[in-house]
Amino acid sequence: MQPRFILASGSPRRRELIASLGLTFEIITPDINEDIQPGEPPLDYVRRLSREKARAVAAGISQGDALVLAADTVVVLAADTIGVLSAAGDTSGANGEILAKPENAAAARVMLRRLRDRAHVVCTAFTLLPVGNPEAAITDMVRTRVHMRPYTDAEIEAYIATGDPFDKAGGYAIQHAGFSPVARIDGCYNNVVGLPLCAVKRGLARLGWPGIEAPAGCDCPVFDSRVKIT
Repeated sequence: MQPRFILASGSPRRRELIASLGLTFEIITPDINEDIQPGEPPLDYVRRLSREKARAVAAGISQGDALVLAADTVVVLAADTIGVLSAAGDTSGANGEILAKPENAAAARVMLRRLRDRAHVVCTAFTLLPVGNPEAAITDMVRTRVHMRPYTDAEIEAYIATGDPFDKAGGYAIQHAGFSPVARIDGCYNNVVGLPLCAVKRGLARLGWPGIEAPAGCDCPVFDSRVKIT
């Protein structure tokens, strides 16, 4: 009998991505404190949250074989005017400011203006946790460098009016056909959407999940700003 597959996320984007693998899964949303700890670097933060979300859901499963997938995505922006660059010229997202989900229209407006016509890094960490066997857990992280186009203030206002920014890290969706805020990316497209399926499949294959083959590289859709991906 195949173990239960549990997605520890309420994100509709992650739900759609996992469904595209043809897996039967359940959704259990974790309830944890997502505050960043004092002095915690962005990459440590996103890894920690993915682990804590997985553990919180696994703790509530008392019987039967189950695998929990939890993930967290952050947008990291540096204080310089070029992109995500530390004083040492780091472009990995290891340093910089985390842009969370905007709480209101004013916060979304500020975020989108700050991101406009510059680069940032989207980091998604995920944890695959076999219930009852925490030693076998896999945590991985994927980073994608995103270059935004020079959209106008009027475009920002029209996008905010759709209500779309408010459940998105950084206040935007790369796949939003009406706004199309991104000029180009360096890295995995699905990672920016919210879950790097290529890396998740490699993790599932390592755990021996039936019917999953591990791609050697990224086999997610290739982003093209001229093509509207919905």
